[in-house]
Amino acid sequence: MYAHVLRPLLFLLPPAAAHGFVMWALGAVEHAAPIRALLRHMVVPPADDRLVTHVMGLTFPSPIGLAAGFDKNALRPRALAALGFGHIELGTVTAQPQGANPKPNLFRCPADHVLINRLGFPNDGAARVAERVRRARRAVGVPVGISIGKSRPVPVSDLDAVIADYLTSFDAARGAADFVVVNVSSPNTSGLRSMQSRDHARALLGALAERADRRTPLLVKIAPDLDDSELESLLEVVEQSKFDGVVATNTTTQRPENLITPKPRVTAIGAGGLSGPPLRARAISVVRRARARLGRDAVIVGVGGVERPQDATAFLRAGANLVQMYTGFVYEGPLAALRMVRGLASTLEREQVRSVSELVSTE
Repeated sequence: MYAHVLRPLLFLLPPAAAHGFVMWALGAVEHAAPIRALLRHMVVPPADDRLVTHVMGLTFPSPIGLAAGFDKNALRPRALAALGFGHIELGTVTAQPQGANPKPNLFRCPADHVLINRLGFPNDGAARVAERVRRARRAVGVPVGISIGKSRPVPVSDLDAVIADYLTSFDAARGAADFVVVNVSSPNTSGLRSMQSRDHARALLGALAERADRRTPLLVKIAPDLDDSELESLLEVVEQSKFDGVVATNTTTQRPENLITPKPRVTAIGAGGLSGPPLRARAISVVRRARARLGRDAVIVGVGGVERPQDATAFLRAGANLVQMYTGFVYEGPLAALRMVRGLASTLEREQVRSVSELVSTE
């Protein structure tokens, strides 16, 4: 029904307007516990011990989560969890409240199930968002992460200021979230990806790890566009900084040649991060390299082009402990998490595997 009726109607609206409508529609679910309970009864399958994942000292009812970016301001975490996700990552938030980059800043390429965005971390500020998370967290019922990024006015040339900015966001987020993701890889904040270089990453991640004092699980979100040597260098810093692991990957600035969307349309859209199925192969490759470098104890979250259960399985086999979706949620609709969870359960049944963790490559 979603693919044939609801999605075409939603896609009559500009992407930002459609997102706003969906967030408005989820309002009743977010604020009414009986409606959430009814929705959970309708769309969340019975608990399946085989899908339970234990990482970072947390228990995830399934490895399927919602990626950062969908709910930047923590306005609908309870409603989104009621749709069956095993965890919710909120944000990205910044120390300073800020608006979006100039419009238009969000685009669809439906033929490829792709989104392109250049939003640039619009959010109400880390302190305010963290307070919302703190109030809602108990009723969410699944682990909640907060992604933190750099405030736009802070120049990347002033490393001390950048570190102080991230620490301000981290101090707000760590008291509210179950885990924190350090976003240094968005292509939509000028110069941000330079924070993935060895020296900058060592300074930033080291300062955050020291502030965390090992009480708050910390992950770093990395770009798919790093070359192999850059990726290995960053993973070395992650390892040295004693971070818990990585989220792989963010959106890509690349425009694959095999897109169905006509090239003039893609060119006209311009800059921004591309997400969806064309990103999947590279994201899986980065997950595999991260697992090989960081070892069996690291936590790896795979994200990029996840639409179907077989996509999630591919990430798990490459070494991801958890898998996230965002663009796939937009294109597959409100039952996306349910289909993913059922598909994973069917895979375990078919392969006679006792636990989803047995699918995860640790080599």
